[in-house]
Amino acid sequence: MIKIGVVGALGKMGKEVVNAVLNAEDMELVSAIDVVGEGTDVGAGILVETDIEKALKNKKPDVIIDFTQPNGIFEHVNLYIKNKVKSVIGTTGLKEEQIEILKQLSKENETGCLIAPNFSTGAVLMMMFAKQAAKYFKNAEIIELHHNQKKDAPSGTAIKTAQLMAEENPDFTYGNCPETELITGARGANADSNIHIHSVRMPGYIASQEVIFGASGQIFKIRHDSMDRTCYMDGVLLASRYVYNNNNFVYGLDNIM
Repeated sequence: MIKIGVVGALGKMGKEVVNAVLNAEDMELVSAIDVVGEGTDVGAGILVETDIEKALKNKKPDVIIDFTQPNGIFEHVNLYIKNKVKSVIGTTGLKEEQIEILKQLSKENETGCLIAPNFSTGAVLMMMFAKQAAKYFKNAEIIELHHNQKKDAPSGTAIKTAQLMAEENPDFTYGNCPETELITGARGANADSNIHIHSVRMPGYIASQEVIFGASGQIFKIRHDSMDRTCYMDGVLLASRYVYNNNNFVYGLDNIM
């Protein structure tokens, strides 16, 4: 049995993760951690704790699954790796230089860590298809749409998609005329290979993304919509099983699918 700890256990994603782990035949929930709700029973008699380091030492999870806030995730992952606890990270907002630091730390401590901007298998396939399409189009933009409680923009999924597309094409603004923004930001964020990313925050959405490719006489769109947070759980469990059996650092679920 894989002993699992969940950090952010009382959040919207955390609750789904807890339920998924409790229902997985090869996993055992040994720890639930959150900044609020100390003593809350999340199921199977597991009570919420607020001290991450204490939980790591006392409950000794094989894998920590973390869906918390962007402002503390770098410190969290540092703590997991230094305590040689493998981790699956679903919180977005890490900077490229922070990811490189964690990658090196993971290697030095021989402790597996998987960070993924998106755990939905459909969303990962959307990113993979976008990379494939990028070989054949010289113009592309990304629109990502999330609920209005998401703090970081653009989304980690949009950033990862742009990075994958940029591997196939150095510039996605082929033939565009010189532009003047009458309102700053009207053209969105300018990401890798001049891919414009537009972020929408609106109640009613969970997570959606559309990649639009254009060429003379045609438009090609790739879109994924998450209707319910349960769509992420297959990917979370897949990642947990992977890091349990491996000691390497992985960024992106596409690398293990």
